[in-house]
Amino acid sequence: MNASPTKDRRIHIRTCHLCEAMCGLEVHVEAGDDGNDSVKLIRPNRDDVWSKGYICPKGTTLGHLHHDPDRLRVPLVKDENGVHQEATWDEAFARASELMAGVIAEHGKEAVTIYIGNPAAHNYSISRYTGLMMGLAALPGPIYSAGTIDQWPKNLTCWTMYGNQWRIPAPDLPNTNFIVVMGANPHASQGSLLACPDVLGELDRVRERGKVVVIDPRRTGTVDHADQWLPIFPGTDAALMLAVVHVLFEEGLVDVGHLHDRLKNVAEVERVAKEFPPERVAATCGVSADEIRTLAREFAAADKAVWYARIGTCNQEFGTLASWLPDVLNALTGNLDTEGGLMWGKPIAWSATLKDRGEPIEFGRFHSRVRGAPEVMGQFPVSCMAEEIAAPGEGQLKALVTVAGNPVISAPEADKLDEALPLLDCMISIDNALNETTRHADVIFPGLSPLEQPHYDELLWAWAVRSAGKWSPPLFEPEDGRPGEWEVMIRVGAMMGGIPQEHVDIKAIDDGYFSAFAEMGGADPAVALAACPEPGPERLNENAIRTGPWGDQYGANPDGLTLEHFKNEPNGIDMGPMVPRLGEIVAHEDGMVDLAPPYVIADIPRLAARLDRDPDGLLLVSRRHVRSNNSWMHNIKVLVKGKDRCTLLIHPDDAAQTGVFDGGIARVSSEAGSLEVPVEVSDEMRPGVVSLPHGWGHDKPGTRMSVAREHAGVNNNVLAPGTFVDVPSGNAAVNGIPVEVVPA
Repeated sequence: MNASPTKDRRIHIRTCHLCEAMCGLEVHVEAGDDGNDSVKLIRPNRDDVWSKGYICPKGTTLGHLHHDPDRLRVPLVKDENGVHQEATWDEAFARASELMAGVIAEHGKEAVTIYIGNPAAHNYSISRYTGLMMGLAALPGPIYSAGTIDQWPKNLTCWTMYGNQWRIPAPDLPNTNFIVVMGANPHASQGSLLACPDVLGELDRVRERGKVVVIDPRRTGTVDHADQWLPIFPGTDAALMLAVVHVLFEEGLVDVGHLHDRLKNVAEVERVAKEFPPERVAATCGVSADEIRTLAREFAAADKAVWYARIGTCNQEFGTLASWLPDVLNALTGNLDTEGGLMWGKPIAWSATLKDRGEPIEFGRFHSRVRGAPEVMGQFPVSCMAEEIAAPGEGQLKALVTVAGNPVISAPEADKLDEALPLLDCMISIDNALNETTRHADVIFPGLSPLEQPHYDELLWAWAVRSAGKWSPPLFEPEDGRPGEWEVMIRVGAMMGGIPQEHVDIKAIDDGYFSAFAEMGGADPAVALAACPEPGPERLNENAIRTGPWGDQYGANPDGLTLEHFKNEPNGIDMGPMVPRLGEIVAHEDGMVDLAPPYVIADIPRLAARLDRDPDGLLLVSRRHVRSNNSWMHNIKVLVKGKDRCTLLIHPDDAAQTGVFDGGIARVSSEAGSLEVPVEVSDEMRPGVVSLPHGWGHDKPGTRMSVAREHAGVNNNVLAPGTFVDVPSGNAAVNGIPVEVVPA
């Protein structure tokens, strides 16, 4: 281990795995009177090549996560009375296999599905083995994931514009002079689909060089680091951006510069934007025509400008259009694939997710059984899951595997899913918590603590502002005989694939997986296997480095990088800033960026109709806090203590009109449901918009999250209609929900 011993304390160098910031940490460990090591302190690592001493409050709590007495450490199996009992690993695998085999024998694999949660992207095993698990399962139908809650529109637009759904560009924040931050709040997120340490500090430096504009219905903490706040009505971002595009063409401000021979369908963009002059969209957006025109002119005139939009533009009713247009604006002003603009990271270690698969771009290949929702990139809207479980008939879901997710909290119409899960004949969860979702599981397989396994971020470097990498060794040794998530995922994948457990050869399966992975990177599988014979995620990590742009290519480039270099450099290795690489990114056969994909712009008439719609009254948006990432972080006392953060934010004018008051209780109702919540009157909300935080509602029986239960809050997804989605992507629209607010 990378440790610096002192008399009583050892310091371990590690990377925080919780978000895109990937902060470097000093983890201080001491041995207790019982001889067991424990984390006593976490501080920023000032020698980290990436974060250089930056850290957020969440990063200081990894010790709390590891030592949490509620964290599951042994499998749980539900007994005949519906009570979870501790079991051995063999007992748990046997019970899960028995239940899954029964469902497949009676209903076929069509009755089985998977839900993948957001934390999977930040886990050393799960991020690298989800593909193998799904490959072994070979399910004929779609899966479900957190992707259709928070980012499916961005994946869709990247697929149609560039030819790969995960080649997502990010702002070159350290080098830009003018940035528009739309629907993003790095004050809380630290950067989303953007890997950059100390984003707020970078915004302050942009202000010194130029200008920062934030477009958001709420005056977030990010606005404190901006020159201008434009409070927009939720769901109207695409209309505002089309108006900006309109001005660019109308006033001759379009200048694609170095992209002159890389863009197609520019004229089609001009055609659709003609119908959206600022004067037409201003009232709907809540931003004046003069402000829109000034923004367009300033953005076009700026040297090194970038338009950055994130989750607020994805999970709304026009998420696809609002995810497409930022890239269009950057392209039309020559700010795509250039320093200070919107660029692509160049990872030292590539991810299989980023590899071209040559798939034809098509949607709606099949439809959901109950609602008729079209498939989009292999998934249905996550809100379909409840009805597919509850509605009887051929094709009814009977078995569900959840991986690192809590959709009973995070999915729209969460209460309906909570009611549906007990109807399953088999539910298996791979999760570290007995939470609101896994309480319904027949078998729960706990994963390792993050501090019990190595860490090297896989996908996040694809949208990082520098080409760097860091490897962290395990800090604590797991108990003997305890498998890693990757082994559990192989076994559970085999169950779904109908393979009896006695026929599952972990090493043979993993050797085959690794051989395919090595070949994907251009290596000879036999050479790669000989160099890395031990199964598991570490050799996938090793191969991705060795066959990456700076790798040793298994000896062909003797001066190149291997995983051993990172093990010897605990503070990380940095290969430099973002560089233009559009030619490597675009996967379309003609090598051109499609600036107006037909599937995307087909949604323009729906947006136009929105401009003529009567006002919806109050609109609800969600929010997050700097101390909160996912629902499981609410079980850490130091992150939830203090002032109640699960409140309804409402502007003073709206409070007066509805009769609610600061500190009082309001009833908030939508077409989907109703709840009661404390009121917080604040002018940080624009009039006409109210806000509830997401990830709360920890009042369910049968969970083992003692701290979260003390701070239960309310679940805002009870108010989210399941059918309120961005039509092209199927992504949930959890921002811009029409609600009624009255005193409780």
